[in-house]
Amino acid sequence: MKQEYIFEDQHQFLEKLEHLVKGGIEPAQMQVITPYPVHGVEEILQIKASPLRFFTLLGALCGLIFGFLFTIFTALDWPLIGGGKPIVSLPAFVIVAFELTILFGGVISFVAFLFLSGLPSVRNIISTAEYGNKFVIQIGNEAKND
Repeated sequence: MKQEYIFEDQHQFLEKLEHLVKGGIEPAQMQVITPYPVHGVEEILQIKASPLRFFTLLGALCGLIFGFLFTIFTALDWPLIGGGKPIVSLPAFVIVAFELTILFGGVISFVAFLFLSGLPSVRNIISTAEYGNKFVIQIGNEAKND
């Protein structure tokens, strides 16, 4: 049996959510729908942090390493002697390494987001019911909390 609580006020929504969790209802049996992100829901439902940040870090580190290796091997393969400066000059390569850090971190974050969220599956992101600007708590077999 599916139960549904609909609230106009954020504070009433948070109070009811906390009351339900303290009353013994498992957070895995609940699904909450809010018109905007509400601080405190993650703590009440004890939602784990997303592993997306580790993919971002991994992508950024790969971009940094690739940026330095790319510029160093390019400079060694095609050396340009300029005024007695060293061929491998790391301060000049920092800009390329920084840009590739941002690029790889962003691209790998996007791909990891698609992988972790199960996209592109429209059924996972579109709700069948429309609640407008209301806060909704659904309890029952059909509710899921990711």
